[in-house]
Amino acid sequence: MSGPISLEPGDAGQDTLALRLAEPRPPRRRPRWALDDATLAIRLPGHGPDEEAVSTLAAELADAVGPAVHPYEVAALLEAEGLSATVIKERYGHPNLFSLATALYERVPRTFPEPPRAADPWRPDTLRCLLRGVLFALPALAYLLTAPLWAVDRHAPVLIVAGITSWAWGQALGHRAHLRLVAGRREASGTLLTGSLLGAAAATALAALPGSSALSLAVAAAQSLYLAGASVLLVLARERLLLAALSPLIVGAAVLPWWEPGPELRVGLPLLALLATLGAAGRILWAGRAGPAAPDTGRPPLHASLPYGLFGLAAAVLVMLEGRRQPYAVIALTLSMGPAEWLLYRYRGWSVAALRVSATPAGFLLRSTAVLGLCLTGYLALLLPAALLTGSDPATLLPLAAVLWTALLLQAFGVAWPSAVLCLAAAGPAGAVLLLDLPPGPAVLPWACGAAAVALAACAIRLLGRPSPHS
Repeated sequence: MSGPISLEPGDAGQDTLALRLAEPRPPRRRPRWALDDATLAIRLPGHGPDEEAVSTLAAELADAVGPAVHPYEVAALLEAEGLSATVIKERYGHPNLFSLATALYERVPRTFPEPPRAADPWRPDTLRCLLRGVLFALPALAYLLTAPLWAVDRHAPVLIVAGITSWAWGQALGHRAHLRLVAGRREASGTLLTGSLLGAAAATALAALPGSSALSLAVAAAQSLYLAGASVLLVLARERLLLAALSPLIVGAAVLPWWEPGPELRVGLPLLALLATLGAAGRILWAGRAGPAAPDTGRPPLHASLPYGLFGLAAAVLVMLEGRRQPYAVIALTLSMGPAEWLLYRYRGWSVAALRVSATPAGFLLRSTAVLGLCLTGYLALLLPAALLTGSDPATLLPLAAVLWTALLLQAFGVAWPSAVLCLAAAGPAGAVLLLDLPPGPAVLPWACGAAAVALAACAIRLLGRPSPHS
């Protein structure tokens, strides 16, 4: 012990007994409330709180005390810091933990820090989206390879009927397969196996209606089988496997400018790609069917997928009508489906971000409308150069693209019937006018698509401009 103990009346240290250790301890990790390891301050009773010590503690714990909404939170913090009842009484002059916690709560101003930014659950896989757009267009290489071997124009109605049927069936089957994926991979694989075979059979049977020859019917059957197998791989997210299956078409088309492959290779390469696609789809389905069966949860009703099939029918008719006049526009539109899917993910992610920063429903409605306008404008801006490069009319291609993208957006949120009805309302009259050569002729398609695009956008603003679909 060293140093005098002065307790004379009026002395500045009359309420403090200081005990100084002869030698300081080695440095060690200390609690934030321990100011000096070499000094132990003992408060004598009857002198009240030590305001200076409490203020120092409040400054040290300000970052943790500021966000507290009740003194009890501060009390829990002090307990976690290791403050005992003895230290609270003798060092800070408070009778108990809750008294000191209340004092700290009152001294530190309230702060409300922003929570850490959460990860975007809708962040898209850019490479996967672009790959899907390419995969949608690659099958056209089969027609490029086989074009010299048969009159494609003469047999086009057969392929168009089969293609429209496969498109509509594939949309409905894809929706039903995703519903079955909730139950398990085995159940979804069974749905895809049965549905794809039925779809290929239905498309081939309907292709015979325009009075087809045996050759055109065989080509329609091959097209339907490919679309069935490709749908299986795309629904189950096996894009790279499908790309590998289509590699014979890529190789064959790549050598055409420099080498004539001959009739055998012109037929053999598309046939090899078809067999590879069917083999890959069959292997994936076989592996899925070998998994464990899920408990019987009941099958979703068939009519739940009906609006998705009707949308596929309407979309196929609209694209077919555009392709009759401007075939290169269809290629540009097909390739743009990859960026379109990317923008669908971006819309969902940006809408969630807008919801986090919106304080009122009206504020979120404005932000949601701005996000919709940004995504749709970005998609159309991407298509505009493609339309000009291919010599297509932007006045028709851009409204058609807006219809397809906005309808897919609504379907992504489960709003299927409005998009199906509006697309059918555009495809029906436009198809009747163009196929029957009625007035106003080709001008009906841009007007029909434009009206449908405006109606779909209004529907999207009304239904998706509320917080509930995004929460």
